[in-house]
Amino acid sequence: MDSRQLRYFVAVARERNFTRAAEKLHIAQPPLSRAIQQLEDEVGVALIDRASRPLSLTDAGRLLFEQAVQVLDRMEEMQAMAARLRQADRKLLGIGFVASTLYGYLPEVIRRYRAARPQVELSLLEMTTIEQIAALKEGRIDVGFGRIPFNDPQIERTLLRNEVLCVALPLTHRLASRTGLLKLAELSGDALVVYPRSPRPSFADQVLALVREREVKPQAVLEVRELQTALGLVAAESGICIVPASVERLRRDNVVYRRLDEPGAVSPIIMSARKGDRSPEIGLILRLVKEMYRKEGIAFGV
Repeated sequence: MDSRQLRYFVAVARERNFTRAAEKLHIAQPPLSRAIQQLEDEVGVALIDRASRPLSLTDAGRLLFEQAVQVLDRMEEMQAMAARLRQADRKLLGIGFVASTLYGYLPEVIRRYRAARPQVELSLLEMTTIEQIAALKEGRIDVGFGRIPFNDPQIERTLLRNEVLCVALPLTHRLASRTGLLKLAELSGDALVVYPRSPRPSFADQVLALVREREVKPQAVLEVRELQTALGLVAAESGICIVPASVERLRRDNVVYRRLDEPGAVSPIIMSARKGDRSPEIGLILRLVKEMYRKEGIAFGV
């Protein structure tokens, strides 16, 4: 499977006609038909229902179409970025981050970095901690912000801080009206929503380990892909969710946040870079983090 096949397939899917798709692509119809057939042979399933008029996609075809559009859009972005770099001779700095760090101080760090280094092109990529480790080794990113302690001889990790945890409750929950701190034991018997479902290990494992350590027994454990989905289930009264305190900034209807009275109930924020990388850009980012923490009265590395 290559980008040419994906472009051809997307064109046919949008035009719903081989002839019009070929005209739009400025190619003859026979090579277009062969390319689509080769793609179907590779994936092992029919993508287009050729018996329908106009042409329609099979279930597998609709799924591949959605993914193909995203892949092609991403390729166009990469090509545009490369062109900008060539034209301006700008340095590129790749930053990987887990989604929950966006609700804390990471956006401010990025804003301050842009102000200090306007000549540097930033590439911001959402990825799990495990994905960040691989991306650092492969050179796809230069620095990562995650939450999972992960030992690797090729990666240097710096603990920025330990963020306290809180619990997201449905507005109708029996404890929603409480304004003080909550004990995890008070939540025993509630369904627990954790995220992400994969890949593991992840923040979900931190939460589950904390629950087991405190001998709290949830009624059920619901695993979902991302934070927004988890909060949606909380709003729908399907369970509770333990989240980093910075998520409180993400206000959502029918959800309230309450801090936990649990020593050690924290989630680390860890900055990762390649071992031995002495890039001044990484040093600048770390300095900006320390300056911002000092201004906000946050202890660095604690």
